[in-house]
Formats: sequence, structure tokens, C-alpha cells
Amino acid sequence: MISNYDTLLFDLDGTLTDSNEGILRCLENAIKQMGFEIPEDTNKFLGPPIRQSFSQFLGMDEKQIDEAVKIFRERYSTVGLFENRVYEGIPEMLERLKKVGKRLMVATSKPEVYAVRILERFGLSQFFEIVGGAELDGSRDYKDEVIEYVLEKAGINDRSRVLMIGDRRQDVLGAHKTGLKCLGILWGYGSIEELNEAGADFIADTPQQVANILI
Repeated sequence: MISNYDTLLFDLDGTLTDSNEGILRCLENAIKQMGFEIPEDTNKFLGPPIRQSFSQFLGMDEKQIDEAVKIFRERYSTVGLFENRVYEGIPEMLERLKKVGKRLMVATSKPEVYAVRILERFGLSQFFEIVGGAELDGSRDYKDEVIEYVLEKAGINDRSRVLMIGDRRQDVLGAHKTGLKCLGILWGYGSIEELNEAGADFIADTPQQVANILI
């Protein structure tokens, strides 16, 4: 039963907060400054690690990626990370899950230092026991690496009662790679087609539904 999961790992962007505006503004600024053309579909940049996106979607080499990430972060670290909002129903969902004794943690490919600041700024840090993310040097930015890091930090050996919750294929694939099931959510950036294709084990439409099925 899905209600048996007692440790819940949440993605951040597209799951807890809608960070679309801040990420895309910083991204477009970096792409322009690097002399590249802004792709028509920038939505594909929401979810994967930023270095991977610059390589995969724009064909940048390592040196260009380093420079683009530097430009992106100059704006993001001061302005972009707060061009962001908490999705409706998220605080209530977290409150309900916490109240019944679920262990709540964050597993994001966003650099951990930014994730911590965002959660504090929007009043969500009180719900989470652990916030795990990437390092600024680009290490630990794949979802499976972040999940492993969070589980190790939490001292969890039995993974059978741990559930990953996220909006993109990276969340599903990262969860499965680490032996976890994944609940795909539909209020974020991923579609039901993307989540089903990746093999999401469960799907939920709203934060309220997530709380209902997990309690």
C-alpha cells in the first residue's frame, strides 16, 4: 500500500515551488551573453542539471559550460532564486504528512545552498528534516546521486518504505536507479506522458491528492 511509505523525498523545482520565471530569466541571460540562440522550447531546461542542459540542448563544450554556469549563477544567486512561488496547497500537504509522522526530506538537483535559502525564504524549511542538493562545483547533480546522499545522511538502510515525489522523468529514473518507487505529480513541469513513459509508479494531480493517498 502506498500509505506504508513513511519517508518521503521531495523534488523542489516544479514540485514544491514554481521556479520557472527565475530559472528561465537567468538561463536566457546566460545564453545571450554566450552568443548562443535561445531555443524555442525552454521548458526542457526545467528539471535536468543545468550543466547537462547546456551540453545537451546547446552543444556547449566544457569551457563554455563553465562560463555559462558562472553567468547564470551571478544573476540567480541574488535575484533569480526568489523569482519563485510556492504552489497552492503545498504547505497544507506538508503539514498533514508531518502530522501523521512521515519523515520529509528534499532531494533536488539544484545546488543545496540555493535550495536551503529558497525553503527558508518561503517558510517551508520547518517541514524538512534534511535538504539534499547538488554541490556548486557540479558534483552530485544527478538525481540518483542526490537521493543516495540524502539516504546516507538520514541513516536509512531499508529503502522499501521510502518514496520519491517529483514532476519530471529525472525524478522517476533517479528513484528507480536507487531502488525507490516514484510518485509523479502533475502540477509541475512534466506531463503525464513524460511520467508514464519514464515508468512512474504512482501519479497524483494535486497536493491534496498526494496527502490523501499517502495517509
